[in-house]
Amino acid sequence: MARQLLIPALLAAFFLLLNNAGVEAKLYNTQADQKERFQKHAQPARRGIESRTTNTSSFRYLTDTTAEYRVDALPDIDIDVGELYSGFMPVDESDPDSAMFFFFEPRIGGDPVDEITIWLNGGPGCSSLEGFLQETGTFIWSWGMANAQQNMYAWANLTNMLWVEYPLGVGFSANYTPVATSEEEIAADFLKFFKNFQTKFGIKNYKIYVTGESYAGRYVPYIADAMIEAADPCYYNLSGILIYDPVIGQLDRQETAIPIVPFVEDHAKFFNFNKTYMDHLSYAYESCGYRNYTDTYLTYPASGVQPAFEPNTTADGCDLWNEVYKEAYRINPCFNVYEISLMCPLPSDPLGFPSDLVYLYPAFGEYAYFDRPDVKAAIHAPNTTWSECNGLAFNGSSGPAGYGDLSADPIQHVLPRVIETTNRVLIAGGDYDMELPVVGTLLGIQNMTWNGALGFVAQPSKPINIKLPDLQYAQVYVDSGFEGWDGPGQGIMGVQHHERGLMWAETYQSGHMQPQFQPRTSYRHLSWVLGRIEEL
Repeated sequence: MARQLLIPALLAAFFLLLNNAGVEAKLYNTQADQKERFQKHAQPARRGIESRTTNTSSFRYLTDTTAEYRVDALPDIDIDVGELYSGFMPVDESDPDSAMFFFFEPRIGGDPVDEITIWLNGGPGCSSLEGFLQETGTFIWSWGMANAQQNMYAWANLTNMLWVEYPLGVGFSANYTPVATSEEEIAADFLKFFKNFQTKFGIKNYKIYVTGESYAGRYVPYIADAMIEAADPCYYNLSGILIYDPVIGQLDRQETAIPIVPFVEDHAKFFNFNKTYMDHLSYAYESCGYRNYTDTYLTYPASGVQPAFEPNTTADGCDLWNEVYKEAYRINPCFNVYEISLMCPLPSDPLGFPSDLVYLYPAFGEYAYFDRPDVKAAIHAPNTTWSECNGLAFNGSSGPAGYGDLSADPIQHVLPRVIETTNRVLIAGGDYDMELPVVGTLLGIQNMTWNGALGFVAQPSKPINIKLPDLQYAQVYVDSGFEGWDGPGQGIMGVQHHERGLMWAETYQSGHMQPQFQPRTSYRHLSWVLGRIEEL
């Protein structure tokens, strides 16, 4: 699943050192471009509860055809939204319920680019508007924030961004009753939607990048593979993908139950389990066969194709992930499976989903942000109930974890084909994510054959040195008398490894939603996928 402003003088100094070449480059384009972006887009207009864009002469995609999608302001977001579009785009013109809701934001503050980066949240059944508002959009209104602020690491600084509520039945399309039982079916829907979107906005021959997190680890490779199969570079010129904390292998065992005990041991102080319970977990890890499986197959180079894991049914307590999940709440009532370092109080969330505990603080009123009538009117959404995760994506209860998705795991076919076609695929895992622990993702990679070999040959070890300056809170540091304490960069914030077209990244101090928790690191990830840099 998936879920201060800076003074102009600071903006003139935003430089970073590209790790791969040792040459100076700027976070955006030129100093003047960045300063102009700040002046035009970052400073709130202070007109009450919203800020409106009045000068549209530079809007690249605004036409008589697209004007109905234009968003000129968002309630309670006192930031100039710039060129922003949202609304429904049909999948099937003959079926009024067959449409996907989207936000589209062209690149900000730099030269136009002929590319689109698509973002999808997972679930299955969760809205990508979470990614728009709390992860990769031009402003963020995340957990614990009283209002929205400019996102200085917005992905639209680099590329044209498209957030899509996917598949049909999610978010504002909840009136649609899902009929699909496979990734292939919903990917075919997406291609129809996407071609209609491009036709409406006058887009052709763009490079296409598909990104997402969590269960979108299944969505993204299948959509990408469908684009490859379409063989139509006019609309589907797939150029790379990025997936965070993804479901790519055997979900119920390989990616969750098998790695959970090493995860708890590595982060023992966050869980605070007593010795008796830890001894119980250690015994179960051994007796269920999970230790032997990990020791045998998490090797470099890969030791062989992994068998589908069947636990020792005579041993009690082999559903260890769910057992740990429940026990964690007993000790920490504000436990967050997506970011295990969080403790009480439960953070506020304008979307009402601060963890698996669905809760909206009274200060936000009766509705989650996108369920508010005034917000729906502003973004051209229907007057239907919206929730971040409604659980509707497939028809049925078979497949991984009973979600109704009968398609093969991506590592079996589609993900290798996407790597071999683009040679620009990045998979990343966050260290503090219990939902899908890093070890489970690495087990999946070591069970995948691509570009002539099984898994990585060498163990990931190269550090990720984040030299990007802190843009988000620099003024707060100045105002608090801590000037300079937050820079010039973060230092070592993860591990990277590249082989045969696949880049792996392990992100330190990050949970499930990496752009939310470590935006600087995620900015580097996207830069690599787009071909702007050659290492993280």
